[in-house]
Amino acid sequence: MTSLHDISGGVYLCQIFTSIFLAILFLQSGIDKLVDRRGNLQWLTGHFAQSPLAKLVPLLLLAITLLELAAGALSAIGAIDLVFSHQSLLAFWGACVAAIAILCLFFGQRMAKEYAGAAILVPYFILTIVAIILLAHGPILNHA
Repeated sequence: MTSLHDISGGVYLCQIFTSIFLAILFLQSGIDKLVDRRGNLQWLTGHFAQSPLAKLVPLLLLAITLLELAAGALSAIGAIDLVFSHQSLLAFWGACVAAIAILCLFFGQRMAKEYAGAAILVPYFILTIVAIILLAHGPILNHA
């Protein structure tokens, strides 16, 4: 078995940690949108009131909620799969869905002319792209 204290082990740990990070980020956000749908809808309606997306807010809230829950669930299950069977496919797809979700959020923030909010998303997007690259390599450690 390959050691965790070499480059392969480091990549393997980064695969797990980025998957867990994305799982926490998107499950918390998606669940919050389910639990407090009314509050989120009210806030987003005001946030997008002056944008071309104003009339689409309920539909967009549903879409982003589904994307976030899918990204979080795939990342969580993928992290577990990485730990127990050293497979990265589900975590990879979780990161891909996460990238799509962040791009949707970024687009919305730019359309609402909320440039500071859009800028806050950039580090999350960079981490997600790194996760996709790490997870695209497939299984790293040989389990004997």
